[in-house]
Amino acid sequence: MKNEKHTRKEIIDIRLKQAGWNINDRTQVVEEFDIIIDENLVREATTPYTGHQYSDYVLLGKDGKPLAVIEAKKSAVDAAIGREQAKQYCYHIQKKTGLLPFCFYTNGHDIYYWDLENYPPKKIYGFPTREDLERYLYIKKARKSLVGELINTKIAGRDYQIAAIRAVMEAIEKRRRKFLLIMATGTGKTRTCIALVETLMKSGWAERVLFLVDRIALRDQTLEAFKEHLPNEPRWPHHGEKEISADRRIYISTYPTMLNIIRSEEKSLSPHFFDLIIIDESHRSIYNTYGEILDYFNTITLGLTATPTDVVDHNTFQLFECEDGLPTFAYTYEEAVNNIPPYLSNFQVMKIKTKFQEDGISKRTVSLEDQKKLILEGKEIEEINFEGTDLEKKVSNKGTNALIVREFMEESIKDANGVLPGKTIFFCMTKAHARRMEEIFDALYPEYNGELAKVLVSDDPRVYGKGGLLDQFTHQDMPRIAISVDMLDTGIDVRELVNLVFAKPVYSYTKFWQMIGRGTRLLEPSKMKPWCTEKSNFLILDCWDNFDYFKLNPKGKELKSQIPLPVRLFGIRLDKIEKAIELNENEISKDESLKLRKQIENLPQNSVVILDAKHELQRVEDENFWNFLTQDKIDFLRNIVKPLLRTISNVDFKAMRFEKDIVEVSLAHLADEKDKFEALKDSIIEEISELPLTVNTVAKEEKLIRQAQTNHYWSKIKETDFDELIEKLCPLMYFRESLVVPLGTAKYNFKDALHSKEYIEFGPEHESLSIAKYREMVEQKVNELVKANPLLQKLKSGIDITEEEAKQLAQDLHNEKPFITVDLLRRVYNHRKAQLVQFIKHILGIELLEAFPDTVSKSFDLFIEQHSYLNSRQLEFLNLLKSFLIEKGEVEKRDLINAPFTRIHPDGIRGVFSNAEINEIIVFIEKLAA
Repeated sequence: MKNEKHTRKEIIDIRLKQAGWNINDRTQVVEEFDIIIDENLVREATTPYTGHQYSDYVLLGKDGKPLAVIEAKKSAVDAAIGREQAKQYCYHIQKKTGLLPFCFYTNGHDIYYWDLENYPPKKIYGFPTREDLERYLYIKKARKSLVGELINTKIAGRDYQIAAIRAVMEAIEKRRRKFLLIMATGTGKTRTCIALVETLMKSGWAERVLFLVDRIALRDQTLEAFKEHLPNEPRWPHHGEKEISADRRIYISTYPTMLNIIRSEEKSLSPHFFDLIIIDESHRSIYNTYGEILDYFNTITLGLTATPTDVVDHNTFQLFECEDGLPTFAYTYEEAVNNIPPYLSNFQVMKIKTKFQEDGISKRTVSLEDQKKLILEGKEIEEINFEGTDLEKKVSNKGTNALIVREFMEESIKDANGVLPGKTIFFCMTKAHARRMEEIFDALYPEYNGELAKVLVSDDPRVYGKGGLLDQFTHQDMPRIAISVDMLDTGIDVRELVNLVFAKPVYSYTKFWQMIGRGTRLLEPSKMKPWCTEKSNFLILDCWDNFDYFKLNPKGKELKSQIPLPVRLFGIRLDKIEKAIELNENEISKDESLKLRKQIENLPQNSVVILDAKHELQRVEDENFWNFLTQDKIDFLRNIVKPLLRTISNVDFKAMRFEKDIVEVSLAHLADEKDKFEALKDSIIEEISELPLTVNTVAKEEKLIRQAQTNHYWSKIKETDFDELIEKLCPLMYFRESLVVPLGTAKYNFKDALHSKEYIEFGPEHESLSIAKYREMVEQKVNELVKANPLLQKLKSGIDITEEEAKQLAQDLHNEKPFITVDLLRRVYNHRKAQLVQFIKHILGIELLEAFPDTVSKSFDLFIEQHSYLNSRQLEFLNLLKSFLIEKGEVEKRDLINAPFTRIHPDGIRGVFSNAEINEIIVFIEKLAA
């Protein structure tokens, strides 16, 4: 049994060295630190001990003062046994030095950090460096209260952005560690975070921040945003840096890059390096593949998502320690579109369906002309029978794609010249589908020299960087159309987008709304480029009934989680060992056990998941464990070790898939499961047959490749043959999948026809069409009447009319068609206070009449910007007050202490603001309602 001394020497000392501490330098580390507890201190302390007590380790600062206490226990026991002891040592040191050290307790494998008087204990994955502890101490001393800290409204000045920042800061003050913001795409999540980062840095709460994104294009976009709004904060990466640098303040990284950094042998980043991590588009991979990034770093964490609150899954709320359905702050697409003025663009949806999509491709649906062409090509029409849902999966028809392109070119929102479509994304099913669409655009519109539409996919290096395809699409006239497969579905910010084409079915509601979100950003007139069109709304061309699907299935299709390939291989190998033991095939059992051990040895030792399991993995490190595998040991391997294989990432998965297939067929052979063996064998023969012998590396194994495709080979196969297949053919599987064109997609060029084309009502704005039409008719009528009506002529000439004349004008207009009344005009122009003459002057172009909601919204925005110290509850109250004033047109003082304001506080405004603030608000709204 390993004792505490052994644990310290063999494990803890090594981990301290990894964090840069010199165990033998007493100016850095003092072992058995003497703490004298006298009787006078015992009365105040919780410990019954007096005299000398010895802390296992004390880490010293550069000034020689104790910075941290580490209490060590032997590896066989729970580290928490040392929790209270470590705390007491810290408080006794504080009594002597005036400084409360940071508290750590460990059994070597598990380390816990306790920031006493601030946060509860937290498991960590490495000791802090001296620089980390000095920084922690500086932050603890320097940080200011966030309650009155001002927010930079030039970065994030909208009311909901300020409210989001306040909500997070208030949660930080309450010592929460995790936060979740749900904000609709286009509402400025990144800007909101940048303003939050600036405030936390300014107030001393954060020195280093990590912003995580899921693709390179988003990393570059986020870097540009930080450069624009916080130009003086050093950022990483800079100009394509590969190696991470420790001297920056803002770090933007993709998940895979950061995972590789924390798993690297060099461990270039301490677990205590960052003070805040922001996770953009928080989704499943965060609590699956990349969750260990969040586990590794000891920091506060902010998650961002645009997914509507009612669709965000339980795991996401749980990850960010929020109750289901209750994020730290939420701002929806509907709120943004319905704001006055709107913050996001609304959209129209046109549904397009072709005959082949509706009825499939068969003798019944293909034209006689196309059937004759088939006969001339020596093909049989009877052999063609595809469902509509098979398009671009089992069959590709050029005529269908061409029809979609032509309909798009006809119906799309055009640029100012009315000829070419404005900026557009085509969402395609596969890369092959995208290339086919590109070819059709080039063929139908050759006059644009191949520049009109371009394929943008993530594995094309020409997409990225300055002058790359994405940069061209975002900042130049051409290409107008980006044809994408997944890459542009989320995160990309191109405000000029006015058309989205769903040329594929989508089954994930979250993904669907992220895709729609590409078009929701408004385009400010001052930032319009010459080739842009004004953007009041955008068009969605739905070619695959996506809107109908989500009406029937509001939350979409649940994607089944797949067991990672390394886990499956481990499990099948374990099954084989179990079967070999049962059949007394000791050599097979021994051989497979060696391979199993090799899989375990390849586990990434620096992975947080593996570090968490170190205590259990000690069992398989003992040679005696493998001498005789009992059922208890097999159960341990299956239940404890097998799930850890999910951490394997840097391997050739194509080779591993083939290895898994061979182990599976060898197990069927061992178990004498003849039917299963035959089925698996046939599948493997097909895999082997697709290896291209034209490649020199593959040709070296031609003899084995040809043998392995014969029934004779498989009828005589032995265990050594299975091993040979794994050893020699696994590395060649790369060539099969990269060079051999997948079979099975039939390609035709049948003429397709339109089955249906219709606008479908969707979104919060369709009810306003009749009002818009009425307004158009009123304005036309008033301008017509000017010639015949002397009172209108006086107004047109800039001469005011009397009150009696105004009444006469009202009567004249009421008798016209459409009849015009001041009440109707107030509805049409959304202004509750204006009089008839003001409306007429507005229609005649004499005076601009701003809509009452616009006036109210602008005034409230300015008021909030001038009072950026307001907390989230006060901002919520003002938002409710704004809506109340817009709806009612006026507010009485007594309203402010009644419903709906009592929802925020039982005393209404009195429970939220001071008397001075209440008086200021009353003066403000009286001016507005005057």
